[in-house]
Amino acid sequence: MGKNVAQKLIESHLLSGEMKPGEEIGIKIDQTLTQDATGTMVMLELEAMGLDRAKTEVSCQYVDHNLVQTDFKNPDDHLFLYSACQKFGIWYSKAGNGVSHPVHMENHGIPGKTMVGSDSHTPAAGSLGMLAIGTGGLEVALSIAGHPFYTTMPQIMGVKLTGKLCDWVSAKDVILEMLRRHDVAGGVGKIIEYYGPGLDTLTAMDRHVIANMGAELGATTTVFPSDEATRLFLKQQGREGDWVELKADSDATYDLHDEIDLSKVEPLIACPSSPGNVVPVREVKGRPVFQAMIGSSANPGERDFAIPAMMVKERKAKDFVSFDINPSSRQILQNLTVDGHLSSLISSGARIHQPGCNGCIGMGQAPATGKISLRTNPRNFPGRSGTKEDSVYLCSPETATAAALTGEITDPRDLGMDYPKFVEKESQERVESLTPAPEKPGGNLIMGPNIKPLPSFDPMPDHIDGPVLLKTADNVSTDAILPAGAKVLPFRSNIQEIAKFTFYLLDPTYYERAMKYQTQGSIIVGGENYGQGSSREHAAITPRYLGVHAVIVKSFARIHRKNLINFGILPLEFSNPDDYDRINQLDELEIKNVKKMMLDADELEVVNRTKGESFKVKNTLSPKERNAVLHGGLINIVLQGGEY
Repeated sequence: MGKNVAQKLIESHLLSGEMKPGEEIGIKIDQTLTQDATGTMVMLELEAMGLDRAKTEVSCQYVDHNLVQTDFKNPDDHLFLYSACQKFGIWYSKAGNGVSHPVHMENHGIPGKTMVGSDSHTPAAGSLGMLAIGTGGLEVALSIAGHPFYTTMPQIMGVKLTGKLCDWVSAKDVILEMLRRHDVAGGVGKIIEYYGPGLDTLTAMDRHVIANMGAELGATTTVFPSDEATRLFLKQQGREGDWVELKADSDATYDLHDEIDLSKVEPLIACPSSPGNVVPVREVKGRPVFQAMIGSSANPGERDFAIPAMMVKERKAKDFVSFDINPSSRQILQNLTVDGHLSSLISSGARIHQPGCNGCIGMGQAPATGKISLRTNPRNFPGRSGTKEDSVYLCSPETATAAALTGEITDPRDLGMDYPKFVEKESQERVESLTPAPEKPGGNLIMGPNIKPLPSFDPMPDHIDGPVLLKTADNVSTDAILPAGAKVLPFRSNIQEIAKFTFYLLDPTYYERAMKYQTQGSIIVGGENYGQGSSREHAAITPRYLGVHAVIVKSFARIHRKNLINFGILPLEFSNPDDYDRINQLDELEIKNVKKMMLDADELEVVNRTKGESFKVKNTLSPKERNAVLHGGLINIVLQGGEY
């Protein structure tokens, strides 16, 4: 039987386990990606492990999130990250070089390679025929140190693409169509692999858009073949020698199936406040818009800026619309300048920002109160923009630009203009902006006053007994657990300080209440898809620091579940989801003989002492995961010289 691309990638890197859905596998990792919002913890973890140098083929540290320098914290962290790269032998991309994912594609993406990244949109590299998986920082640190990456073998969902996109419809609409069909948890436990004749009409950067936002489906990763489109992209970057062909066999099969006729896709938009709340643009047209933002990891290609530039050439954005342009890389900015597109954007009244994540992560560009913001970003979780009561819509560059011109949500097909024709150049003007990994790593870490060592955590107690300090609804994101933004993320290297913002968006009193139970311990109860979104492990570290011993939910998002395990928090799922309704916030829960039950049982009993009743929860941890929780986290195992 033939193999699909995902199977070929996994099989060529398989170190342990069997490629059967649900089985734990260990794979060799060739490359790693870290960004500054999560990378500082990775470097502190490498220091705690005593690593001498990176063991991977390529490891890269990007500074793209925390660019706002309102005081010393962010620049101190940038200097710390540079010193860590020099010490451990890691490539460094300084502030202003651009968003990690497109910059990595430009410089280091190679078909057939594996990569893990401490950013949930790491799967964007799947657009080049890589197996790229987003995960918590500690697992990235372990990969840098040469350890295998362990995960549950996913199901592989084949999505056949046929036809060709119509004018005014682009790759963003394709992934929005997937989200319309499958919502934010539809990809959990799956690798999504695209194939079929429709692929021939999509460039490598079109595929990047789709692979990037596969994270919003909850997918483990997204995979595309390495074909002529991949070769052309690498040729454009002066790296055609890195190209290898990687395609599914003609008789390849998939565990699950879907099919999209590209010619039938129309302009789509994700309404507040979920990437899965997708409707046709025509259904919400006419709503007044006060911000239109172009550029993010989800729409980073030159065409995503060039087409808006051609749309606004010799035209003006509405005076009351903030038309924000976030170039995705220094190289893209250079090429927009050379090709004259930057001039068109500037003349239209657009605001040109430095290459980076910027408003996508809440670093500036917050929308006005109660006003609609259209963005080409991958996420619109509540409050992520920096405005608590935000109204963020996700859409294509075409739809966002149409709104900038009209001042209201507009189907771009109704503009009455010809669709701009963008043709990929055979070669781009290259900008060599990364600092190579030193041949002889070494030196000392430069640590400013806000950078603190990783807190130490005790092993799992044999008896969990504490109050439910918070009960959450479905689809709670890591942004809600530990917010991002200009106010919070500068404390990313200081767990004691950033912990004060834990669950702040859901309950501003949580930190003060949790500190009273920091020693005794407490419990969180949640609904479906708990912990969706960003891979930031701070959303697990800070609850652990505040004394959370267990999180009981209906279901977990993959990365957050693993982050909880990595830092010694027991993740449990209701055996009967209806039991969720029988628990109130502040109920006192108890789990006896935790260590024995974790090792011997697939189901545990939880006693609700407040109500005088009990319920069952599923223990879905693998042997390795149980070992990690019992030790109080993976890093304790590593520091004790144990086997991971």
